[in-house]
Order: sequence, then C-alpha cells, then structure tokens
Amino acid sequence: MKIDDVPQDRGMIADQRREICYAVDEKGRYVLAESAGWEPKNIANSQAWDIIRDQVEKTIEDIEAGRLSPLAFHMVNNQMNVGLLAKYARLNRLRVRHHLKPAGFNRLKPNIRRRYAYIFGIDVEALSQIPTRS
Repeated sequence: MKIDDVPQDRGMIADQRREICYAVDEKGRYVLAESAGWEPKNIANSQAWDIIRDQVEKTIEDIEAGRLSPLAFHMVNNQMNVGLLAKYARLNRLRVRHHLKPAGFNRLKPNIRRRYAYIFGIDVEALSQIPTRS
C-alpha cells in the first residue's frame, strides 16, 4: 500500500496514539507509516474483546457458584490458559488445574500464592478477590 493510502480509521486506539505499519513511499521503498487504525481490524478487535468479556463474565459466574476458584478469574482476565499459567508459575499443569478448584485454591501454600500474585501483578490479598458483576 502506498503511504498516502494508509488507513486512518479511528477505533480501538484512543486519543492521539497511532500504530505503525509499512507502506511504500514515492520512491518505491518500504517505510514506516503512522495509522490511526483500519476498519476491518477495528471490527475484528471489537469482536475479540466481546468474546473475552463473555469469558470473564462466565468465569465470575462459575466462581460465585463454587465451581472455580478466584485464580480462574485472574487467569482469564490476563488471557492465559492452564498451560501458559503453569509455565509462568513453574508448576505442573495438573497442579494448576487443582488450584483452579475452590478446595485446591483454599489450601495453597503462601509461597505459591505469592508466585501467582507476582505473575498477575497484584497483591497476595487481591488474588482471592474477584470484581463484582455490574
């Protein structure tokens, strides 16, 4: 795409920030060009965030129903799966799955709680909390 054709469709990027993409200048060279967004990308991102919000909402429902532990909320809210969280925590996947159950989470040792809190960038106390639904 030519540098003059770089889309400037506002969407997910707020204020005056821009994303960088490649475009062809008047001499035929690839150069970096600023873009405010691109409508198809904005639509796809919006749909993806809708799915993520639905996953978070379902996870909160499962926690409130006693099927999952608060760890599940933090995992989904940070867009992680069991395998990724296990790698970050340096734990076996089965152990992480056990911690996703309320009984397993309630018996977590303090050093494992600190490890999870560090991964999510929160206090240890916040690890046991989930936001209230609106």
